[in-house]
Amino acid sequence: MKVRIDPLDTLFSKYIRLKNDNICEVCGKGATQVHHYFGRRGWATRCDDDNVVAVCFSCHQWLHEDIDFAYEFFHKRLGSERYELLRARARTTKKRLKWEYEELKAKYRGKIKLLEKGE
Repeated sequence: MKVRIDPLDTLFSKYIRLKNDNICEVCGKGATQVHHYFGRRGWATRCDDDNVVAVCFSCHQWLHEDIDFAYEFFHKRLGSERYELLRARARTTKKRLKWEYEELKAKYRGKIKLLEKGE
């Protein structure tokens, strides 16, 4: 099932890439995308910084195709405790309320402005 990309996804992706200086966190080349370890279907981790990495197209494909590599990468990146907390969050059911959704969009617009200014 394909998950629809909406304005919040676009803002969050831009924020993650800017936060990482548009550098792929796997290979060090230019990042054009973000990879969600636990898919975007779950709202509990859809906009969770621990659940995503800035990546280039090739590394994005690699993370999807090699689940053992993806597990090792995220486990090493987060450490055991943070990884387990992320995993627990990913298992929860979360319905995004309209006001929360709008609040998140405003939050990421603000963070993007700060990063673009170099702050």
